[in-house]
Amino acid sequence: MAEVVVYVDHVGGAVRKPTLELLTLARRLGDPVAVALGEGAAETAGVLAEHGAVRVLTAQAPEFADYLVVPKVDALHAACQSLAQPPAAVLVPSSAEGKEIAARLAVRTGSGIITDAIDIEAGDLGPVATQAAFAASYTTKSRITHGIPVITVKANSAPVQPAPAPGTVETLTVTFTPAATGTRIVSRTPRQSTGRPELTEAAIVVSGGRGVNGAENFAVIEALADSLGAAVGASRAAVDAGWYPHTNQVGQTGKSVSPQLYIASGISGAIQHRAGMQTSKTIIAVNKDPEAPIFDLADYGIIGDLHTVLPQLTQEVHTRKN
Repeated sequence: MAEVVVYVDHVGGAVRKPTLELLTLARRLGDPVAVALGEGAAETAGVLAEHGAVRVLTAQAPEFADYLVVPKVDALHAACQSLAQPPAAVLVPSSAEGKEIAARLAVRTGSGIITDAIDIEAGDLGPVATQAAFAASYTTKSRITHGIPVITVKANSAPVQPAPAPGTVETLTVTFTPAATGTRIVSRTPRQSTGRPELTEAAIVVSGGRGVNGAENFAVIEALADSLGAAVGASRAAVDAGWYPHTNQVGQTGKSVSPQLYIASGISGAIQHRAGMQTSKTIIAVNKDPEAPIFDLADYGIIGDLHTVLPQLTQEVHTRKN
């Protein structure tokens, strides 16, 4: 059976959810071969095996932590070359770093690339990827016609389905190219933890926009998010006004999210914002303007002031939990 290379996104051995989703998709195409790099790589094997990894290739070297993405590209390239035959595909999480790794690997191998896929299925001529195009106004199906298919997949695009496999751990030999040490990381500043899920990986996202009307009023957005165990997002208007950090912006110039539930509060629904959240499975809009474009997209709409609606919703969530 063909093998599928899956890049493992982990932090010190803790595998992040998008990688487990990739393993679910990889099993549709062949036998998943997971590639885990850096500190804690070997510790990922147990979880990866539980979710379908037939083999786990690990490599540890200071280059993975001390330099930017090229050492990881070198490792993925080495993994592809180590297989008995070219892989059926290389799957990478669709994060900012993941897309750069995938693009560089595609150039390195002379292959085609598809980014931000929301589904993958096996086809007679190779994997077929589904994408949401033109701000998710259209759904397209594409396949790569040259080289090894390199595909990045958005988080929350597939369920996490355990499927025990051998997960045989093997050491991957990596020879770093001269470009690998071209850009050194000179410092790191830990991001302050909010205790909330990562925005791009969260199953539920509560976002606020211009209608929040001030940084101090984002407390109502945060309260609802915390009651639901959700991440907090913001529209470009809210971010540009300085009401919430840019790292939480959802939209074409921010982050793309695809949660099971997206609650848009005080957001009009401009195309820039829709581009970043339109693939959400269920969308609820809260806006006091009945003509707001967001209602055209929403599965459920509430016409009302978010400062009245959200506290009531938060209270109801707490009541039902208790």
